[in-house]
Amino acid sequence: MGGPAVRIGALASVLVLCSVPVQAADLPVFKITLRDGTISPPRIEAPAGTRFKLEITNAGKSPAEFESISLRKEKVLGPGVTSFVVVNPTSPAQHVYFDDFHPQAKGVLVIK
Repeated sequence: MGGPAVRIGALASVLVLCSVPVQAADLPVFKITLRDGTISPPRIEAPAGTRFKLEITNAGKSPAEFESISLRKEKVLGPGVTSFVVVNPTSPAQHVYFDDFHPQAKGVLVIK
């Protein structure tokens, strides 16, 4: 059956496999669309204590920059580009997000 060294090696392998981080593709996704000075949806609700992904699409004809100061996230997108940011687990709070190139375009992420 193998000695203690073999069993410790097998246990170490299992622990390494169990500690592999969850990939962004496996996370809940909330979609945001930026379009030449508008943001849709203007409000998103997400669960507290859960890691999730914000998928951001610039559906406009001009550049856009998704930004949330309180979340410390920003992403510049050219016209027609889709990208994402991952939000780590957080406590209940409200986080404003906006298009830094079109400051009148704002939304709020409510973490409950």
